[in-house]
Amino acid sequence: MTPWWQQAVIYQIYPKSFQDSNGDGIGDLPGITSRLDYLKRLGVDALWLSPVYVSPGEDNGYDIADYEAIDLQFGTMADMDALIAAAKQRGIRIIMDLVVNHTSSAHRWFVEARRSRDAPHRDFYLWRDPKDGQVPNAMTSTFGGSAWQYDAPTGQYYLHLFGKGQPDLNWANPAVRQAIYRMMNFWIEKGIGGF
Repeated sequence: MTPWWQQAVIYQIYPKSFQDSNGDGIGDLPGITSRLDYLKRLGVDALWLSPVYVSPGEDNGYDIADYEAIDLQFGTMADMDALIAAAKQRGIRIIMDLVVNHTSSAHRWFVEARRSRDAPHRDFYLWRDPKDGQVPNAMTSTFGGSAWQYDAPTGQYYLHLFGKGQPDLNWANPAVRQAIYRMMNFWIEKGIGGF
C-alpha cells in the first residue's frame, strides 16, 4: 500500500504571513483555521506548518526554545488543538516543521547545560576545550564564521552549525534521542499527521 504522503497535495504555510485573525499584523493559528474550507477546495490533503513553537525568533522560528509550547504570537495550544481537529474534520493532515539538530540557546536544556561542566544536560550539546587558546577546529557555520562559540562560564566552546543562538544537539547521547522521541510522540498523540 502506498503511504498517504506519496500522493498527497501538501501546502506549506508560513504562519506569520498567512492569515491574521486578531488584527495585530501577524498571521496566527486561528487565521489558518479560518481558511481550511478554502484550502480543502484547493485540493489540499495536508498543511505543512513552518515553526510555531516558542522561539526567540533569531532564525524565523527554527531556533526552538520549547518544542511543546506554541509561541504566543501565533496563539495558544488550545488554538493548535482546534486547528488539528478542524483540519481532521476536513480530511486535512497537519505536518509540523521540526528541527532536531539544534535548539535555541534559550531552551531550558541549554540554559541548564551552561551552568557547569557537570550539569545534567551538559552532554545534550557538543562542547570542546579551546585548542591553543583558539577555537577547537576550523569548522564554519552555515551562516558564516566559526561554528564554535566560546562560553565563558565554563571555559569551553559549543558547536553551532547555524547561528550562535542555535547550539547543536549531541545525537550520540541516547538521552537526547529519547527526549526528542518523547516530544515527537507528544505531537503525534495530539493528532498531527507527521513532521
